[in-house]
Amino acid sequence: MINIIGKRYFFFALSLLIIIPGMVILAIEKLPLAIDFTGGTLLEVTFENAFLPQPAEVVALYQELGVSDALVQTTSRNSLVARSSFLDEASRARVVEAMQERFAQPVTILRYDSVGPTVGQEVTSRAALAVGVAALAVVIYIAFAFRGIQHAFRYGICAIIAMLHDVLIVISLASIGGVLWGWQIDALFLTALLTVIGFSVQDKIVVFDRIRENSAVFRRLKFESLVNHSIVQTLQRSINTQLMTVEFMLLALALFGGITLREFALILLVGLFSGTYSSIFIAAPILVVWENREWRRWFGSRRGAATA
Repeated sequence: MINIIGKRYFFFALSLLIIIPGMVILAIEKLPLAIDFTGGTLLEVTFENAFLPQPAEVVALYQELGVSDALVQTTSRNSLVARSSFLDEASRARVVEAMQERFAQPVTILRYDSVGPTVGQEVTSRAALAVGVAALAVVIYIAFAFRGIQHAFRYGICAIIAMLHDVLIVISLASIGGVLWGWQIDALFLTALLTVIGFSVQDKIVVFDRIRENSAVFRRLKFESLVNHSIVQTLQRSINTQLMTVEFMLLALALFGGITLREFALILLVGLFSGTYSSIFIAAPILVVWENREWRRWFGSRRGAATA
């Protein structure tokens, strides 16, 4: 039988190696929030005759109009995307008119989104509240559903820790994508993240439920062996129903979808894979670490070495 629990610290270290680089980039570059959360205006335009000015030229034009924080990028469909602080309709019209005069080309608006600062702050606070309430509900539900076994609340806490692992994986990907490809955290990203959270919790409940069932059957089996046996039993189900179906669909969407859908699909692809991974290699192993109180032995050995 595969000894997954016996290699638990290897999988813990592997997760840290994946998460830490993203967190370092996040600390340096900050989270690339879109106007959905910060408030502001996004304007995507294209010019006739396949003309496309340099982003620096457009930034200079914005500055001449009194907008000093504009960020301009080109896209694969030969358009320009300009993000700036909030612009009303009149200011947006002045920007478009100035572009037409400066570059002597008709301008077509492909996309125009504008969110006020107050609305952006409200979206941010509600998103944080939704994640917090969801985490609390998971702990309460699992503690109630597993009330027949000892230390039922631990299952809920371990599910939340593993869920946070998946969230950090997704945020790390977003921070790296922000540096490499100009990704931003918008409402679609939040939708993908909440989907990952829901899937992550559901998959962990499946594994924990098998542990609960086996604990009533294999009463004399050591807890570590019981958990490992339960993981192996659910391994095929996780691979077949999640990785071999949903992941392939998302991979196709990421490869052949549009720019917006591609980012959404990649976030889901990595997030759902992380959810399956953490259910097997993170959540249940943390439960074993807690049950064995291994941190006490580790800190005890450190204190003993220091005393010697």
